[in-house]
Amino acid sequence: MLILAKAVLSMMIGFIISVIFGIILIPLLKKINVKQKVSTYLEKRHHDKDGTPTMGGLIFIIPTILTTIILLFMGKLEMSHNLGIVMFVFVAYAILGFLDDYLIIRRGNNLGLTEFQKLLGQIVIALVFFYIFMKSGANPTIDITSLGIKINMGWFYGVFLLFVLVASSNAVNITDGLDGLAGGLSLIAFLALGLISWNSKIAGGSDIAIFCFILFGTLLGFLLFNTYPAKVFMGDTGSLSLGATLASVALITKHEVTFIVIMGVFIFETLVCIIQTVSMVWFHHKVFLMTPFHHHLEKLGWEERDIVKFFWVIGLILSMGAIIFGVWI
Repeated sequence: MLILAKAVLSMMIGFIISVIFGIILIPLLKKINVKQKVSTYLEKRHHDKDGTPTMGGLIFIIPTILTTIILLFMGKLEMSHNLGIVMFVFVAYAILGFLDDYLIIRRGNNLGLTEFQKLLGQIVIALVFFYIFMKSGANPTIDITSLGIKINMGWFYGVFLLFVLVASSNAVNITDGLDGLAGGLSLIAFLALGLISWNSKIAGGSDIAIFCFILFGTLLGFLLFNTYPAKVFMGDTGSLSLGATLASVALITKHEVTFIVIMGVFIFETLVCIIQTVSMVWFHHKVFLMTPFHHHLEKLGWEERDIVKFFWVIGLILSMGAIIFGVWI
């Protein structure tokens, strides 16, 4: 019951602060003209969203930090080394995304950081994560406990960590294209990883779990403003941070394989973009009407809300399967 009470407390505080922060921040973003410029390539129905405030990721980023500090002072949370690493990734990628959003707004178009600059920033942060993580005594292995498989990857583990962190960050960023889509899927993923982390045997596993539950609460508050019709977009400030943080939790708790299942929708969205790019470059032919896949469904006539609900259900089913695999089996 104590575990359940801690989880509910962290969600509740995170949710309340997030809602209050959203009520204050959104009018402020409108006042200082922090607005999203919608791409001309999107469906006409998206053009009504032109001018919607962006940088909404601050609505769950700052409340998550505040809630963590509150729980630390209340003695309900301990700042373990592993939690510190997760929070570093959370904040560092948020700053990178904020810089990208800031440049887009300042220039008045969708050109923020170049792809190279953004990728370089992601890699640098991932390298710092890798250094701190390995210095903490982490083993370069992938464990699939339920199947009794343990793979020692040696030096290649560093490349693997970099790939997972950067790929996950970009995957959430790619999926963030419809109202509530990336936020809802991330909320489900953090709930799953929170439950899995609580069952992990690493130092500070329960503290990482509470952090995941805090993010569940703050994301729930954010979705009050981000679901259709969205009053605010999370921007790269939120999407880059969410993806990288999800990856860091999975890596630290040694649930890399389970993480693949949890991230199923994000991975699918990314693969669709890769397939489309390869097909266009090599064969000069489109496989999909538009990428990511949620825009392909829009081109087929699906309503935005139906696409979001459909992906949420898929994400929930995958996460439930991952929890069973990662905790019970």
